[in-house]
Amino acid sequence: MQTHHTEVLIIGGGIAGITTVLELLDNNKKVMIIDRDSEENFGGLAKESFGGMFFVDSPQQRKSGIKDTPELAWADWQATAQFEDDDKWPKAWAKHYVYNCTEQVQKWLSDKKIKFFPVVHWVERGFKKQGNSVPRFHMVWGTGYELIRVLIKNLKNHPNAKKNLSIKFGYKAENLVFDGAKVQGVSGIIEKSGQPFKIEAESTVVAAGGMGGSIEKVKRHWYKPWGEPPKRLLNGLKSTIDGSMIDAVEKINGNITHLNLMWHYAAGIHHRRPEFEGQGLSMVPPKSALWLNYKGERIGPDPLVTGYDTRFLVSQVAKQKKKYSWQVLNMKIALKEFAISGAEFNPAIRDKKFLKFLLTILFGNKGLVNDMVENCIDFVTANSVEELADKMNVLEGTNDVDVAILKQEIKNYDAEISRGKENFKDGQLLRIAKAREYKGDKARTCKFQKIGDPKAMPLIAIREFIITRKTLGGVQTDLQCRVLQTDQKTPIKGIYAVGESAGFGGGGMHGKGALEGTFLGGCVLTGRIAAAAISGKNLIQD
Repeated sequence: MQTHHTEVLIIGGGIAGITTVLELLDNNKKVMIIDRDSEENFGGLAKESFGGMFFVDSPQQRKSGIKDTPELAWADWQATAQFEDDDKWPKAWAKHYVYNCTEQVQKWLSDKKIKFFPVVHWVERGFKKQGNSVPRFHMVWGTGYELIRVLIKNLKNHPNAKKNLSIKFGYKAENLVFDGAKVQGVSGIIEKSGQPFKIEAESTVVAAGGMGGSIEKVKRHWYKPWGEPPKRLLNGLKSTIDGSMIDAVEKINGNITHLNLMWHYAAGIHHRRPEFEGQGLSMVPPKSALWLNYKGERIGPDPLVTGYDTRFLVSQVAKQKKKYSWQVLNMKIALKEFAISGAEFNPAIRDKKFLKFLLTILFGNKGLVNDMVENCIDFVTANSVEELADKMNVLEGTNDVDVAILKQEIKNYDAEISRGKENFKDGQLLRIAKAREYKGDKARTCKFQKIGDPKAMPLIAIREFIITRKTLGGVQTDLQCRVLQTDQKTPIKGIYAVGESAGFGGGGMHGKGALEGTFLGGCVLTGRIAAAAISGKNLIQD
């Protein structure tokens, strides 16, 4: 067995782990970070992300004239989270995030030379309940790719890195070394060679992410009010992100909570060049597309529109007899509104090409649309509704889509547009009108585009599935990131949890729903607080 010793061990090389290491190096701690993945994937899912973060009363908001306060944000958060009465630690973490995210997350990142796009985006506005009352979604200029690149650069150039930092890739942590009183480190295997290892540490930090990459676990913990889990779920992560370290904490009597609360997306499509079976991409659903069920009927009675309540979208699709859906649109809508979340599919922003980004906004992302149409199995195109319905049925291998129903849904929607904005009663068109009132959405949303417009052909149908992404629950921690026993009061000595492993704080600081942008921010905040606690300091102010 290969054996190592360090002062602090970080299990997981995502943004939470990297943040923790940076802060520990600032405090002259000897640190080892191990990651199951390869060095080229250092940074984890954050590196692949769009890079949006939730901040309150930020410089970007103030410059844009957006009036925001922690009190307003906290009211929005609680309405979205719908905390239970006994959610002591999730509530405490959520409140600390809301009141301190701009200072303790955004400023910290800005000091590391990470820049944010000047236009703040407005997502999760709320549908049946209150959501973001004002825009709060701040995009990293360069996406999550740039975020991680800069943080890794800071890590490698840290003045204490050479003497105090060790990084090991391909190390799969399996079990915590626990003597009944204190966690002493971790054991596992080096995946390439199969050689066992053991790392002894005075403090161990679990930063290994959630369980969304395990479709089996997602189905096992499926939220019961949504009925049975879909037979087909797409994997929006990697199968290696399986919650194994959450299981390891549970084995030593650590409290695990809220695993049934997950943040999926309703518009997952198959990766056009998959690296593993079931790999999916999270599409940003076009606001001007019709969202239909397996028969071609509009899902309702309230039509589904992205940007207002992600959890509601997922719940509505999950309640259908067949738990997948269709987006029906045309090429004009696709060029204006179609997008896929993540750094890979937003190269103009990722590579910080401002002119190219503006051209994409003005003329659409034709390359991305064509790539998906030609290479993603979930796309079909046609020049008539009859042809489209036939191709939809061929793709699914059924006769479920009724061409008469599909034609009527398109006819009704287009007729409503013909009546004019002042006469709109359709919920989707009313929300499109509302979205277009804000500059951040107007440039990316069509002005009431008819589906059957002959000048906007061809028609496009996109088959979509619920896709896994974030685990909202996890290891319960106190406000120092110390792992708590099942009594929810007593810390287990020697072990901390950060990021998604800890439900982004306290075992689930989002409750049942998130205001978006709070995942990356939660990883940074928990990493900083854990490092401070290990170093004998405290970032939490009473």
